[in-house]
Amino acid sequence: MNAVLKSAARPRSAVRPAKARHASECDELEQLPNIGPALAADLRSIGIVHPKELASRDAFVLYQQLCAKSGKRQDPCVLDTFMAATDFMRGAPAQPWWAYTAQRKTVYGAV
Repeated sequence: MNAVLKSAARPRSAVRPAKARHASECDELEQLPNIGPALAADLRSIGIVHPKELASRDAFVLYQQLCAKSGKRQDPCVLDTFMAATDFMRGAPAQPWWAYTAQRKTVYGAV
């Protein structure tokens, strides 16, 4: 099979929305820094459909809801990511999720 036919046979990946630089730019969960398709789907599974909803939510409560919904303990980095996302939607600058690890360990201990 030649290269043209091979490339035509492959499904095209969906275009991902650009990551937001500020909360006001977020219209889709996937635009949040640190949030990809999988975590966006997890947020939707617990009732979060718009990034604005995160501004008034508690990251730890979201983490607990996701653990309950999935029936398994989620990796603590998911809580770090939720902390980053909720802070971002409250106006904090974008930070990588691992910037929240020390804070999570101090505030919540072992999860």
